[in-house]
Amino acid sequence: MFKPIEENEANGKVKEVYDDIKSSRHITEVPNFWRMLANDPNELERSWNSLKQVMKKGALDHVTKELIYVAVSITNGCEYCIRSHSFAAKKKGATDEMLKEMFAVVGLANKNNKLVDSYQVEVDEFLK
Repeated sequence: MFKPIEENEANGKVKEVYDDIKSSRHITEVPNFWRMLANDPNELERSWNSLKQVMKKGALDHVTKELIYVAVSITNGCEYCIRSHSFAAKKKGATDEMLKEMFAVVGLANKNNKLVDSYQVEVDEFLK
């Protein structure tokens, strides 16, 4: 439906965001996700600013935030996001062991969530 906006075609707001992405992430090419979002410069800017705000270090460290992002991406079935944020997690210090352990937790949580939904388990009083 849409074609990615190549870096050599970018101008104005799109070029500014592209430059910020490359500078902030210490990369030389703008990833495909951002190049597709550039079809709507306002959405590109909004999404990039939101990502920078939410994913910055806070009460949770960078690695934990990336692992959470990967976990949600697995549950939502977003291959692009799984790969992108696994790569980012490793770049920020996550190990293969951390990723594998997180995968196991995601699998267990998804399985048990489905069992709870299937059996229609009521929430225990002490958890309310």
